[in-house]
Amino acid sequence: MGSIDTNPTAFSAFPDDDKSFQPLNTDDVRAYLHKAVDFISDYYTNVESMPVLPNVKPGYLQDQLSASPPTYSAPFDVTMKEIRNSVVPGMTHWQSPNFFAFFPSTNSAAAIAGDLIASAMNTVGFTWQAAPAATEMEVLALDWLAQLLRLPTTFMNRTSSGRGTGGGVILGTTSEAMLVTLVAARDAALRRSGSVGVSGLPKLAVYAADQTHSTFFKACRLAGFDPAHIRSIPTGPETDYGLDPVKLLEIMQADVDAGLVPTYVCATVGTTSSNAVDPVGAVADVAAMFNAWVHVDAAYAGSACICPEFRHHLDGVERVDSISMSPHKWLLTCLDCTCLYVRDAHRLSDALETNPEYLKNDVTDSGEVTDLKDMQVGVGRRFRGLKLWMVMRTYGTAKLQEHIRSDVAMAKMFEDLVGADDRFEIVVPRNFALVCFRIKASGAMTEEDADEVTRELMERLNKTGKAYLAHTVVGGRFVLRFAVGSSLQEERHVRGAWELIKKTTTEMMD
Repeated sequence: MGSIDTNPTAFSAFPDDDKSFQPLNTDDVRAYLHKAVDFISDYYTNVESMPVLPNVKPGYLQDQLSASPPTYSAPFDVTMKEIRNSVVPGMTHWQSPNFFAFFPSTNSAAAIAGDLIASAMNTVGFTWQAAPAATEMEVLALDWLAQLLRLPTTFMNRTSSGRGTGGGVILGTTSEAMLVTLVAARDAALRRSGSVGVSGLPKLAVYAADQTHSTFFKACRLAGFDPAHIRSIPTGPETDYGLDPVKLLEIMQADVDAGLVPTYVCATVGTTSSNAVDPVGAVADVAAMFNAWVHVDAAYAGSACICPEFRHHLDGVERVDSISMSPHKWLLTCLDCTCLYVRDAHRLSDALETNPEYLKNDVTDSGEVTDLKDMQVGVGRRFRGLKLWMVMRTYGTAKLQEHIRSDVAMAKMFEDLVGADDRFEIVVPRNFALVCFRIKASGAMTEEDADEVTRELMERLNKTGKAYLAHTVVGGRFVLRFAVGSSLQEERHVRGAWELIKKTTTEMMD
């Protein structure tokens, strides 16, 4: 007798020839989604008790599930059981209240509901005509958010006097926002310099601080800029690792003297490593001397600017060309949701426009709308605006501000706890809800020794499964990043992490 295959994926039910395949059978939709919602609710109830980092090895999932797809169908309960037994144990739990490693990927009931409804409608909103409500909702949500951020009306799609000259689009990531604005700036600089086609491309130069996210330098290469003319400007403690406008001016002027064309400057509000803030207004003033495009990357900290006490970090934004921020980081809107605003929407759409015959229609030809396909790399696009609108509509400005302020207060509490323990040092001033700290070199312990001990502390903490921290290097020193902001986090989780840090440090150093 042959052996029986006990693989859970392979045991799939026999084909049911009596029923036609109906993937959207309404009874199944209701039953499957009820079970999925129960799973999600249970997950959020229990995620706090799960190890934040999983103990799995590469390839584990293929070993547990089948390497080949099943031939026949299986009950939905079988699928859900495999998710519980094999997928969940292999997850790094970003929604855990004990997750402090990276900027948070916040979430909320309203956002999940919005994403679910958008997925069910499954619209492809490349033009206004293809999805009027989806396009209108995206425009409305972006304009609402622009008002929360107190952006100038020049960045809004619609103003009290009608359609504006600026506008916005929801993209997947900051990388996309940088790439499309780099392309628009590139084309503008080529026109300005009298280039024939792209012959002048090798002379274009772009600028950012060395703390700028690595995706910027990747996007520059994708947009065709010569790596030799991508300027990474050194920063230091004298500016709290923010971009120095004086250095920027010197470097841009030197490039002009060498026959190059300054094209694009990226300023960051809340860098990934240390939450440094580049002076937006001063950077814009320098760039204006050379007609260079200025983009503000506020992916993380932009959300904080809905609170008046943090809005000053965007001072001068009325003089920049574009700004992007990601509600999927800190504004309770699940991935993916990066909001890009441009002061002149035509500069972006002119660089990215496609107009195939099969997409031509009267509404587009009327000029009353900007088809969002012309503000992104691809053509197809998801209904992202719905979840963002549902978050703002459901919670309101006051609760969203309360969410930000609560996270900042917890981060300040943690900063105070670290500062009161003479074994540690705060490496850079805390601007928002990220604390950068390390074990302090003292006595016979050198800075290099402190680096190694800090690294060991991180590794030990993460192995416990009770907390997850990440690191960076600031000023040549190994530094721990403690990012507060997971949607389920409360003060007790921050205090619990600090107690674990203290206990682990004592065990290491005794």
